[in-house]
Amino acid sequence: MPGFGVYVHWPFCAQKCPYCDFNSHVRFGGIDEARFLAAYLRELDRTAARTGPRAVQSIFFGGGTPSLMAPRTVAAILDRIAGLWTIAPGVEITLEANPGSVEADRFRGYAQAGVNRVSLGVQSLDDAVLRALGRIHSVAEARRAIEIAHANFARVSFDLIYARPKQTVAQWCDELKQALALAAGHLSLYQLTIEPETPFAALHAAGKLVVPDGETALALYDTTQVLTAGAGLAAYEISNHAAPGEESRHNLLYWRYGEYAGCGPGAHGRLVIGGVRHATVGERHPERWVELVEREGHGWTEDVPLTRAEETDERLLMGLRLREGIDLDRLAPGGAAACGATIAELVQLGLLEIATGAEAGAQVRATPKGRFVLNEVVLRLAMGLDGPRSAHSPMDNLASAN
Repeated sequence: MPGFGVYVHWPFCAQKCPYCDFNSHVRFGGIDEARFLAAYLRELDRTAARTGPRAVQSIFFGGGTPSLMAPRTVAAILDRIAGLWTIAPGVEITLEANPGSVEADRFRGYAQAGVNRVSLGVQSLDDAVLRALGRIHSVAEARRAIEIAHANFARVSFDLIYARPKQTVAQWCDELKQALALAAGHLSLYQLTIEPETPFAALHAAGKLVVPDGETALALYDTTQVLTAGAGLAAYEISNHAAPGEESRHNLLYWRYGEYAGCGPGAHGRLVIGGVRHATVGERHPERWVELVEREGHGWTEDVPLTRAEETDERLLMGLRLREGIDLDRLAPGGAAACGATIAELVQLGLLEIATGAEAGAQVRATPKGRFVLNEVVLRLAMGLDGPRSAHSPMDNLASAN
């Protein structure tokens, strides 16, 4: 069973990156951290009253930039979670951090609070690229942050972005080799996407920012798979690479369609209440979220029971991101049979494969080629299963580029 997790969204950043469409905000005048902490605790209380007893398998502080939180704030949130639910043995507690906000004392404080895994938003090992991406740290700061992280946490991951403007395969090969030399058990490697309503989208529309064409992007992706696998960090998900046993347990919970509470501005959740899975979404604007929590006891603007078709579609979308794949017969009654012709076509195209030893041939997984065009694969299978796409995307909470 995937289990139960808690996602805590800290929406504040020192600067908004031009490619980012995450729910992140800059507050130059500072924030009332004590007021926000009180709101987080109150929303957690309300959530636990709904779920009843649960065993927490993982906790993830995402953002935004959670490393801008005071360690005492992180500690107070973790203490409240432990008081509301059972904490499973070996629970994974991850905090995202930006290299520019990493300090040894602060990291020691997070470790003392209970954080046992950190994910750093490095994004590039080239200073010129960092400036172009709007990052406010340097490569030297990134390397120092990785060093401090290793000194304080047993498990460390960091992110890089590739398929950047004018990037060549040779350049990426050199940068990725440097990253693999710095990495421990986990790397997150994301292709740059042009998200709507971001500064990069405006530049792209004006022809002032050109990303690699499809052929180059595929070559960059293929290079990524070869080098990471050769270093013992094969892809276990489209953009995530790990040594055996070092996979992000919290993100596996999402991809295996587990249950999770989303707490904070803009946080998404999936809670099973009375046998029905609910999609919850928090108010995105931080100050409005605080006011809503103070008035209502929670900051949710949506709390919607999902239909069976929506659940099926989400399971399909999430499960096929994983190398292990998904059992279509467990996804929906007669799922493999319903999609038989579509599966055969996708196998013929080299986009899907039948997992070895699967019962009745129902376990399917995307090939590396299929993962590169996963949206198309999911759409074809969803049509075969007669499940409309859900408007409540579970993707927003996935750890990604800071």
